[in-house]
Amino acid sequence: MSNEYSLAELMICAASEAWRDGGEVLATGIGLLPRLAASLSMQTSNPDLMMTDSEAWIVSEPVPVGPRGDYEPKRETWMGFSRIFDNVWGGKRHALVGPTQIDRFGQANISCIGDQARPKVQMLGVRGFPGNSINHANSFFVPSHNRRVFVDGEVDMVASIGYNPARLPKGYSFDDIDIRLIVTDLCVLDFQGPNRAIRVRSLHPGVTLEEVQANTGFELHADDSLHETPAPTAEQLVLIAQLDPHSLRARQLKDNPPGVRRSLAIDGGAA
Repeated sequence: MSNEYSLAELMICAASEAWRDGGEVLATGIGLLPRLAASLSMQTSNPDLMMTDSEAWIVSEPVPVGPRGDYEPKRETWMGFSRIFDNVWGGKRHALVGPTQIDRFGQANISCIGDQARPKVQMLGVRGFPGNSINHANSFFVPSHNRRVFVDGEVDMVASIGYNPARLPKGYSFDDIDIRLIVTDLCVLDFQGPNRAIRVRSLHPGVTLEEVQANTGFELHADDSLHETPAPTAEQLVLIAQLDPHSLRARQLKDNPPGVRRSLAIDGGAA
């Protein structure tokens, strides 16, 4: 491992684990860091992962982000919208998305803040979240772990379902809902707690469980499996640099903090 890595690079590596050993599924990373995480997974933990060139083709290797220069994507086959939806509805996709709110059930919101009839903030609408949440695996990426994201009670608008028995669609069971990981700037979470409660899976270097809980609006589960999030390996850092040759990752988190931190601000993410 290397001691010289950024928080963005740590999060990319942690998020790449979402697709480990997932086989031939279409990876969708919404946002630059999630896209780099999917690309890293294709290069390391899941060589069978399918990715597009962000246009209409499946590629045999991830396309670097930013200006491509002389790089020509290695296209394999056409992947237009109709084939994308075939993968979505057939469960052959795993998306890493960035909700605005998440509650204790894993329900996510990207639609609005406040009362839906008179919202304080109007956002994207539910987009593809409802269908995605009942058709294929999903993971969440949260660049700032705080109580505004991890809310007390329910999210203001349920855009994608989670493990809430009161909102389970007719004919579905919890076995049909597949939320794998939540990767934040403080830790990695999963749904392996009692009754699918959100569990703290690993803490990023320099972060304590108490700090994570203080920045979360509901009770988190932790058990003896809790460990420190592994630092990026030298190989991973080389691959990330190749996938992001213009270092766009350094602009994604405020001040591009290091991967090992010394202090945190309550309800505000990294200090």
